This record gives sequence, C-alpha cells and structure tokens, in this order.
Amino acid sequence: MEQRMLGRVGRPVGVIGLGAWQLGADWGEVSDEAASDVLDAALDAGVTFIDTADVYGDGRSERSCGALLARRPDAGLVVATKMGRRVDQRPENYNRANFAAWNDRSRRNLGVETIDLVQLHCPPGAVYHDDDVFAALDEMVEAGRIRHYGVSVETCDEALAAIARPNVATVQIILNCFRLKPLERVLPAARDAGVGIIARVPLASGLLSGKYDEHTTFSADDHRSYNRHGEAFDVGETFAGVPFEVGLAAVRELGGVVSAGSTMAQFALRWIVDQPGVSVVIPGARDPGQARANAASAELPRLSADQLAAVRETYDRLIRPHVHDRW
Repeated sequence: MEQRMLGRVGRPVGVIGLGAWQLGADWGEVSDEAASDVLDAALDAGVTFIDTADVYGDGRSERSCGALLARRPDAGLVVATKMGRRVDQRPENYNRANFAAWNDRSRRNLGVETIDLVQLHCPPGAVYHDDDVFAALDEMVEAGRIRHYGVSVETCDEALAAIARPNVATVQIILNCFRLKPLERVLPAARDAGVGIIARVPLASGLLSGKYDEHTTFSADDHRSYNRHGEAFDVGETFAGVPFEVGLAAVRELGGVVSAGSTMAQFALRWIVDQPGVSVVIPGARDPGQARANAASAELPRLSADQLAAVRETYDRLIRPHVHDRW
C-alpha cells in the first residue's frame, strides 16, 4: 500500500487506514470476535493506521485496539485515539486534570504507556483559542503520556485554527465526495504547515457505498437512526449532513462514472486518496471483507479528469446547498 507521512507525527502510514468507531458497537451490535477479525484483516491488507476514541462504546473500541497491539506487537501500527466527548461540551472541561484522567483511562484501555497520537474530539469552538489547552497538551508530550497531539474538527474554520497551532501534528476532518469545502483552504494550509490530514466519514456513513435505497432501515442503536437530525451530536457526522434522499440521488448519478471492476465505495475512497494533502483516510468496516475491499482502493488507478469533474458537478448541483456554508 502507498505510504504517506502523517504530518508532524513524522511516521509514514498506509494511505488507507481503519476507523474503529463501528467496533465500539455504535453502529449496531459487534461481537468481540468480529471486532478482532476486522482488525486482523485490515492489518493483513496493509493498514498501518487505526483511529479510535475513548467514547466509542465507552472504551470498548480502544480495548479492541489494545488487544490487537498485544497480539501483533511488531505490526508497525500507529494507533490514534481521541478525548473530550465523555463530558458536557463546555470549554472549561478541557483542562489539565481532565486531560490526565482521560489519558490514564485510554492508556489502560490500549495497554500502552505512551499513546502515538491523541486528538481533541471536536471540542467547543473556544478551545481552539485557549493557550492553556495547548500548553497542557505540550506538557503531556513532555511527560511521555503521548507522542503527538492533534484535533478532530467539525468545520473548516476550526481546522484552520488548529493548523495555526505550532505543535498540532494532525487535523481530522470530514472529507468525501459530499464534502468538498476542505479542498479550498484547509488542505492547502495543512500542506504548507506540514500538518497531517486524516479524512474521516469517507463514505458518508455508508451512503457512498451505493448499497442503500429508500427502503433501507437502521437499528435503533445505530447513529444513522438516532442522530438523523443531530439529536445526539453534530448532524454532520451522520451521512455527512446530507439529507438521506438527496444523498441517494447523488450516489446514483456518481455510479455512472465508476470504473468497471470497482465498487462505489472504492471509487469514493480513491477520490479522497487523490486529493493533494491527504495523509490517510479512515473508513470503518463491519466485517473482514469490507476491510479488505477498503484497503484495495489504494491500489486502483488515479481517477480520470472526467471522473473528478463528475464528482464536482454532482456536488455543486445536489449537495452544496445542504452542507457547504454550514461546515
């Protein structure tokens, strides 16, 4: 698999990683055995970057990743986690004492003394402008609790604020065929600053897999049911903020330009890989087959000018009115 430098982390990672939100059972039930099978399949397919969070399954996803690190210690993995969403989202909760407690819990879950990369998990806007927050993160690096830190963001403005911080190693942002705004300013700014870009929600919560239709339903414990309108967290995390029916129409149009032998999901992942400045994209997977198919998208040819133009045209006509000015 193609390797790219992960920003200021200073380590190369495979351009297709694995997002481990699904392994916390927040997308419907996933057994411990199934989670292990997905993780092993991803590694065997060339994945070397895994993204999790302390809130995914209330630590269950982290523990699955910790078990992987224990049974495959020589795999050369970079495991990133996130912190901050286990408390009320008030800026004052982003403080040294909470950081230490959250970090202690994540290190126990992962079974490590030092975490490769810890990201603030879509914090309140004021946090980006609080020097004490970033001083506390610097102290955690100096103490050997973490090797590097980054920020997972909701908006392009938040991304730019994070990139401006001198020791932010990575920015994680929603980037997919339904979210083109980061191409305008965020990716160029990250390239100029040497900050890694981790592209999340790459398949718009599965919409860009091409497997859904108007009759698709999701279980009650799946965020695609309970967060359709932002009831639990930012609605942009569910279907990338695109109304379900609009997304279905857009996917049907894009399906007409997918190369023979590729799936819609692989096309969508390859589109992200082709964007200058992307370090790694982190699709989730519910089973080993999905993990392998996602990784295989890194081996596909670059998309043609006509394919790239089709994504832009569909976005401008169908998707832009719903998302561009919001995030």
